[in-house]
This record gives sequence, C-alpha cells and structure tokens, in this order.
Amino acid sequence: MEFGNELLRNLEGDGLWTVITFKTPSGPGKTLEKLVNVLEEAGWRVTFRANWWTADIPYGVIRVDVRKGDREKILLGKWILGEKCELIGIENMSLERGRDEFFRMVDSITSTLIYDPVIRTMREQY
Repeated sequence: MEFGNELLRNLEGDGLWTVITFKTPSGPGKTLEKLVNVLEEAGWRVTFRANWWTADIPYGVIRVDVRKGDREKILLGKWILGEKCELIGIENMSLERGRDEFFRMVDSITSTLIYDPVIRTMREQY
C-alpha cells in the first residue's frame, strides 16, 4: 500500500487503536489482503482480521488485531473505493475512543450487522 510507511510509524505510537481512513481501487478482500501483507512484512503477527462492507455503496470497515513482541495494536480501517490508493486520515486512539469509533463505523454500514456473531462477541468484550 502506498501509505504503508506512515501506517507502520503510527502503529508504534501510543494508544491501543490505530484508525485509518483511505481510498482504495481494490475490493474488500484484496484491500484486507494488502493491509495484512504490509503488517506481516514489518514483523507484526496478525491475531484477528475481519472485513465488513456494504453492497449499496463502495464503503467498508476493516479490523486487524496485531502483535509484535509484547506490543498489541488494533488497526481499524475505514475505506471507500477510489481511483488510487490514498490515505485520508490516520490517528492513534485509546481503548475507549477506539472502541467507540469501531462500533460507530460498523453501525454506519448497516444496523443489521448488530446480529453478526463476531460483532456481538466484540461488543461483549468491552
């Protein structure tokens, strides 16, 4: 990904969550695969990955939990289809802010995801 270096720098920052907003020319599966490759090539071990998207508009949310040594991070990506891969925003967040942002982003896709067992389990974790 064109913004891989900036993403990796932010993963070293404070806060449990690193939240990115970006454009991608790829579909949901390929976009998730590209992010995971950037993380793994930098030595992060992926412990969880999920991808939710809408069929109505080209928009989705990616969550990737990673570990490197004794450091844990949760990468939350909000993506929209575009002509090229482009970073719009990136921010590190605390546990509480990141959790709230995650549920806000998922809820913005569709309220029917509330019944998704993965989403329900994550809500119960917090």
